[in-house]
Amino acid sequence: MQDNQKSLSDFIPGKNSSFYSKFEVEGQIIQKSEDSIIEKIKTVMDPEIPVNLYDLGLIYNIEIDQKNNILVEMTLTNPNCPVAGTMPENVGKAISLLDGISSIEVRLIWEPKWSKEMMSEDAKLALDIF
Repeated sequence: MQDNQKSLSDFIPGKNSSFYSKFEVEGQIIQKSEDSIIEKIKTVMDPEIPVNLYDLGLIYNIEIDQKNNILVEMTLTNPNCPVAGTMPENVGKAISLLDGISSIEVRLIWEPKWSKEMMSEDAKLALDIF
């Protein structure tokens, strides 16, 4: 008997749920900080809401190992977002502007489900959400 369970990605055809890029690092590896990663992510704006993805609360997890392999887990405000397939790539490309990165992986995840409570106070003020 086949497993008939479907995942959310089954309902989002043609949309990438991840981004991965590997880089050649020369010389000594200088450990990147989470703050430097966040600074780059904050340059990526939501195309429908004039707030960056980090302040919207769409970035769930950032991991950086000793070799500057970076993993970002993120979500979207809505799985049916027309630009869902480009958002992981946009985040990955923004982070790739940092020097000394070994690899970047950005995964689109759906749990926990995003809600307005995940937004920063700055984002809530910008959007008049109280």
